[in-house]
Amino acid sequence: MSRRTPALIAAAVLLPLALTACSASENAEPEAAATSDGFPYTVKNCGVTTTYQAPPKRVVTMNQHVTEIMLELGLKSSLVGTAYLDDQVLPKYAKDYAAVPVLAKEYPSYEQVLAADPDFVYGGYASAFAAGDGRGREALKKSGIETRLNTESCAKTGTPMETLYEEIREVGRTFGVPDRAEAWIKQAKADNAATAKKLADLKPLPVFVYDSGDKTAFTAGGKGIGNELIERAGGVNVFADLDKAFGDASWENVVARKPEAIVIYDYGSTTVEQKKKRLLTDPALADVPAIKNKRFAVMPLSDAVLGVRVPAAVDKLAAQLHPEAVKAATTP
Repeated sequence: MSRRTPALIAAAVLLPLALTACSASENAEPEAAATSDGFPYTVKNCGVTTTYQAPPKRVVTMNQHVTEIMLELGLKSSLVGTAYLDDQVLPKYAKDYAAVPVLAKEYPSYEQVLAADPDFVYGGYASAFAAGDGRGREALKKSGIETRLNTESCAKTGTPMETLYEEIREVGRTFGVPDRAEAWIKQAKADNAATAKKLADLKPLPVFVYDSGDKTAFTAGGKGIGNELIERAGGVNVFADLDKAFGDASWENVVARKPEAIVIYDYGSTTVEQKKKRLLTDPALADVPAIKNKRFAVMPLSDAVLGVRVPAAVDKLAAQLHPEAVKAATTP
């Protein structure tokens, strides 16, 4: 959890999913070498401007969602190390992921990163580049290592979904595979449109996200992809006014906002059933409509951060929030 606390991020995330339509990785040759077309390429990422003369060749990824972006774009051969899973990688990535050395269960030390001899480090959360742990972007630059931070941690304008498309586009450009990135974006837009069609004219369902917490509820705010995911799935986040991607809310506010469904983020050592029990047995929550009706939806944490799972996650969440409507829309 520490990597997503407010002190470490500016903005930040169902069961294992696989896109039913062809994905970018399925269309691409996974081991095809990236080309040098389009270089030099200059990109500004979270305040750091970098010019690439050619695609990076030796990459370390930190945090699951950026690892999956690399694998989706067919860039397994560029990976020399990875770290920090929140849950299981999707089955479609399992074989490729197994071929990548795991540097650490959580974040590797600066020395562990250097030992992998990377020329590029891609971090998912701002905490991946915690200067106090020696992994600051400036420190890595001094060691000859370029970096990228997933832009959910710094995006200030535009919608999170558009930020996702731009993240994929910039990574594709950086690694010389822009066609793969554009193919993924095209499919993602089509998938999002298909889900929107299923939910047309439905009344949004008030939703509370329960990530974790006891004295307070750690929940999804209004600034991250998790909030837009709920909206696109036919819900309205009762804590959309929380001006960050994740944050703490009082249980009194949970009661006052009367959510009709609760989305539980599934990750870590606390199980979904344990989280449900905590909510169902709290007398203070007894009058919350979602508790009364035991109306829960479940998402892996890695579905709710800025990564390639999001379009499929929208559809899967919609099927949990509005099962009858989605079933009717998909029944011949």
